[in-house]
Amino acid sequence: MALAPVPGLDLADLSEVELVEALRAAEEEKCRLEALQVELTARLDDVVRRRHEAAGVRAEKQGAGVASQVALARRESPNRGARHLGLAKILVKELPHTLAAMRAGWCSEWRATLVARETACLSLEDRRRVDAELMADPATTEGWGDRRLVAAARARAYELDPHAALKRSRKAEGERHVSLRPAPDTMTWLTALLPVAQGVSVYAALSRSADQARAAGDERSRGQVMADALVTSLTTPAEPAPVPGPAAGPVAAPVPVAVNLTVSDATLLDGGHAPGWIAGYGPVPAGIARDLVATAIEEAHATLRRLYTTSAGSLVAMDSRSRTFPAALALFIDLRDQSCRTPWCDAPIRHRDHVVPDAAGGPTSGGNGQGLCEACNQAKEAPGFTARASDDGRTVVTTTPTGHQVRSRAPALPPGDPPAEQRSQPQVDVLRTRLQLVLDGYPPAA
Repeated sequence: MALAPVPGLDLADLSEVELVEALRAAEEEKCRLEALQVELTARLDDVVRRRHEAAGVRAEKQGAGVASQVALARRESPNRGARHLGLAKILVKELPHTLAAMRAGWCSEWRATLVARETACLSLEDRRRVDAELMADPATTEGWGDRRLVAAARARAYELDPHAALKRSRKAEGERHVSLRPAPDTMTWLTALLPVAQGVSVYAALSRSADQARAAGDERSRGQVMADALVTSLTTPAEPAPVPGPAAGPVAAPVPVAVNLTVSDATLLDGGHAPGWIAGYGPVPAGIARDLVATAIEEAHATLRRLYTTSAGSLVAMDSRSRTFPAALALFIDLRDQSCRTPWCDAPIRHRDHVVPDAAGGPTSGGNGQGLCEACNQAKEAPGFTARASDDGRTVVTTTPTGHQVRSRAPALPPGDPPAEQRSQPQVDVLRTRLQLVLDGYPPAA
């Protein structure tokens, strides 16, 4: 049983198990207090508005000053007070399941903010539908990091309002820019807002440079190599292009950078609304996914890799006799897991490792493999940590040295092609024809 955190609790008398349980109890109590703050804030707004209305204050002026009162009470800036007020009104009036999750102690104010932010574009009916799907049952988001929660809410928003999402995404391309702001210790944050395909390509190119440098023995960290490569590529004067001629050697073509897009056949070929998923980024509207594929095919940069699923919706896994994960199997794990499999960790996958170590008899397979960030891959080697996976690899149960267990589930795959009688959207005939050419030339699986 969890220990209730109380003032004057003598930590020296607690065992390792009791310390962990006290930490969890304190976290749950903090969520409940944040829920209380939300309800107090919404109630304060109602009381002030009623007082203003009774005093004859104009409708547009009613409620003035509430954000300042909230900020002063919480010892925060007026800007943050306005944010707290806005979130409180949304949770009380539009997201009842998220507020109930806070009262139950398993959803923090920050995660509630993420749900509210990602559903802001939806109608009230659709917003409450996402709220119920994600937050009614704690098992739904158990072990999810913030990034995965945002991706799930955003993906559902794309499905429920695909036309508005596509319109917003295309309009957002006109807002691309680069900004600079100060950081501590005489450093700066250089930020570029780019369309998803360009941003992922730039990041992938920098990542590849870092991996190559580290493999060659470069002692700089991965992040340092990426930062230096960015500065060098932008500040080094470009060499003049060689003049073609008999004496000129062949000009090296730029090496393309792979952008992995996972999308269902229904979305790609039959006008479905299920969003696609770009590795290293997250969900994109169905229309944007089709545009990316069509552009890549037009420029002869598309490679199609077909992934087959079981009736339960999991990927059909592959096995290997090697102790290390070969490239195809590693890509399979990356596409399935999407981010580090450690619960609540959203870091990009850097390592692929066995759930049950190979030395202990675990096979090198998709079901026994998991994608991990570098830090989590090293941390799981600590004494007392064990893990086991389901047959399809979608669920990993990790047991800590204190005996506590946490589960992580791989994200659900895009839905398959619906039956013909359920299709209401016209087929994307031009895209289907072009993809058929790629399929015809695609080598069969070994």
